[in-house]
Parts: sequence; C-alpha cells; structure tokens
Amino acid sequence: MSSNTDVSLSSYDEDQGSKFIRKAKESPFVPIGMAGFAAIVAYGLYRLKNRRDTKMSIHLIHKRVAAQGFVVGAMTVGMMYSMYREYWAKPKP
Repeated sequence: MSSNTDVSLSSYDEDQGSKFIRKAKESPFVPIGMAGFAAIVAYGLYRLKNRRDTKMSIHLIHKRVAAQGFVVGAMTVGMMYSMYREYWAKPKP
C-alpha cells in the first residue's frame, strides 16, 4: 500500500478570512450585497421602536423584502458585470 501524502493541500491551508478576501477580489458584488443586507437589517432594528401604528410582523416583512431585494440586485449587477467582462470586454483575437 503506497502512502500518497504528497497531495497539495493548498486549498486546506487557506483560512476563512483569506478565502473571503480572495473571493471578494474575484467578485466584489458579493460583499457589497452582504454589507447592504446588514445595513438594512440594522436600520430596521433601529427603526423598530419608532414604527408608529404599523404591526410588528408587517414591519419585519418589509425589512426582510428590502434586504433580500438588495442582495438579489447586487448579485444581478455582479453577474451582468462578469458577463460583460467575459464576453464583450475581451479583446478580439
């Protein structure tokens, strides 16, 4: 039985922080979507006590939809940007 422990483990050597930074450089719209989601949730929690006569469930539904919409929008813009970069911005051979 041969012990093949020479296998490259570079993908396992990468910790979560550096993996996130590498992914953020490849696709910057993912962290933008995450930041927007966090900002909308924080704003919703801040405005929670000043919601006047709006029901709690309605307030939470509106903030959830806004946060999800921001994330989907950021992902869509990121996908369109990567498609542009891949298909139209490439120099013709």
